Amino acid sequence: MSAVQARRLADAELIVVPYRRVSVSALATNVILVLLGCFFVLPLLWMLFASVDSNPDWAIKLPSLTLANFADVLGREDAISSFRSSLILAGTTTVLTTVLAFLAAYPLSRMHIPFRRSFMLAILFASGLPVSMLVVPVYQMYVYLGWLDSLYTTALFLAASSLPFAIWLMKNFIDAVPLELEHAAAIDGASTFRILRQVVLPLTVPGIAVTAIYTFINAWGAFIIPFVLTYSPANQPGPVEIYNFMGSHGLFKFGDLAVFSLLFSVPVIVLYLVMSRNFSGAFNFGGAVK
Repeated sequence: MSAVQARRLADAELIVVPYRRVSVSALATNVILVLLGCFFVLPLLWMLFASVDSNPDWAIKLPSLTLANFADVLGREDAISSFRSSLILAGTTTVLTTVLAFLAAYPLSRMHIPFRRSFMLAILFASGLPVSMLVVPVYQMYVYLGWLDSLYTTALFLAASSLPFAIWLMKNFIDAVPLELEHAAAIDGASTFRILRQVVLPLTVPGIAVTAIYTFINAWGAFIIPFVLTYSPANQPGPVEIYNFMGSHGLFKFGDLAVFSLLFSVPVIVLYLVMSRNFSGAFNFGGAVK
């Protein structure tokens, strides 16, 4: 280094970068979040390790690698049929709930309806009611109508229980669509149905996707309703089949349980990743309004 460069470095001003001190409350918050994260991560680790362990148990340990658990689960016909039943049940529930929620949320968002605020509060209250309190009367009604042990009639009850929150959620997305777009379409002679189909529907696709994902996940993991309303092995969905993997007299099939739980969670994870990637952007109506 030359003398000139050394002099320049000596004459240069020392820049002090201040570091924010970590407060006690922030440190405590981070510790609590880490502990909560561990409560969620540890069961996932057990599921991954037990699925490939030749002798799994309750403990989380390094596995003795084997694929016998996967072969056992994939070789069971009832396990494969439970995936089909869950797909039919969750798919039917999602389609019914999303379509009905969209058709119900639009007039609640755009039209003047008497006691609309009270009706929305009633919907919000209904979305918080536990489904278990309706199981007994619904079971009696299904026995009277002869609807037991059917995936499609079970999906009707799942759709009805998911509909209140879906309507509330869909209405918030429709409220974000500017009224100027609908007024412009009405001036051009478009009918209400055409406005709904060609203006509102394309702009609320992200909201429809969010509602569909929420409904699908709830229906995919539903246990009490299918457990009560279906009884034949061919119609029992995945959560009921997971319960059957627990065996009897306290004898748990840990490996099969871990494999089935792992495989059963894959469709939900894939659906979430695909939908979040395609609909990750927020609403942007600025150019449309102009």
